[in-house]
Amino acid sequence: MKFRTLGRTGLQVSELCLGSMTWGSQNTMDEGHAQIDMALDAGVNFIDTAEMYPVAPISKETVGDTERVIGEWFAKTGRREDVILATKITGEGQKATRDGAPITRDTILTAVDQSLTRLKTDYIDVYQLHWPNRGSYHFRQNWTYDASGQDTATTREHMIEVLGTLQDLVSAGKIRHFGTSNETTWGMAQWLRLSDEGYGPRAVSIQNEYSLLCRLYDLDLAELGVHEDVTLLAYTPLAAGLLSGKYAGDVTPEGTRRSRVSDLGGRITPRVWESVSAYLRVAKDHGLDPVQMAIAFVLSRPFPVVPIIGATSLDQLKTVLGSVDVTLSEDALADIAAVHKAHPMPF
Repeated sequence: MKFRTLGRTGLQVSELCLGSMTWGSQNTMDEGHAQIDMALDAGVNFIDTAEMYPVAPISKETVGDTERVIGEWFAKTGRREDVILATKITGEGQKATRDGAPITRDTILTAVDQSLTRLKTDYIDVYQLHWPNRGSYHFRQNWTYDASGQDTATTREHMIEVLGTLQDLVSAGKIRHFGTSNETTWGMAQWLRLSDEGYGPRAVSIQNEYSLLCRLYDLDLAELGVHEDVTLLAYTPLAAGLLSGKYAGDVTPEGTRRSRVSDLGGRITPRVWESVSAYLRVAKDHGLDPVQMAIAFVLSRPFPVVPIIGATSLDQLKTVLGSVDVTLSEDALADIAAVHKAHPMPF
């Protein structure tokens, strides 16, 4: 396991981050603890979660359960100092969390304290905004996204309030750093500019979707990441399991995420199967496990990036962790590029 610097923090995080969103729904607490143990044994020191987890489905009854799984592991092992921990405050509109209340000073202060309690820790290393109040093009909203109704002055005032609140939390020792999630290039640029103007902590990371099937980040955000030292925490690098091949031929194995969310959050489209098949052929042609190829591709990108990995079984996690030992050849990368040109936006 190699390590990468997170933003401009100096924090050395493992090149893979362990995701947790199935703990408490598809996985029991004991299974979640076993995954943490395996990941840390492999050299992972970075875990990502969120107050609204678990997912598939998100429900008011289970909000916070994933954080509780992690908190119980800390309590059981006493290994809080071995982990760089990231969590998130839920964005506006998710009824399962605070009835969909927006991100404000009051909701941040409440959410941080609740997360600290569930996580059984005194501090959070990276506190993230799960999505912006104003909305964004993520979660398949890129097909209809329209920013023309947003008010620039209102957004600026909101960002200044949030940054001031986060600075108070840093000063209190409750959080160490700040990151965004499901943000746009303009939004990220504003957070950075306002921080540079002295309104609060500088964002160190942006957690957006990125995989062979979802490469919106490659354009303006990648350039921003390079010049501003913002690390992409790439979520669902296997495209919710599509790139593993387990749904090939439109098969839905029992117990998988698709058995709970039939369209995989809008990722199932008429175009997706041909794209998935093409990437599976590349893996086969080069003697690669498709899971490891997909994650190795994300690791190879020419911008600061840490893939967030996830699994529902230890066998799956072992395969994913093995991705760090895979280096893609120039021929494999060329074949991947050809597939991307043929199937640029399958969902």
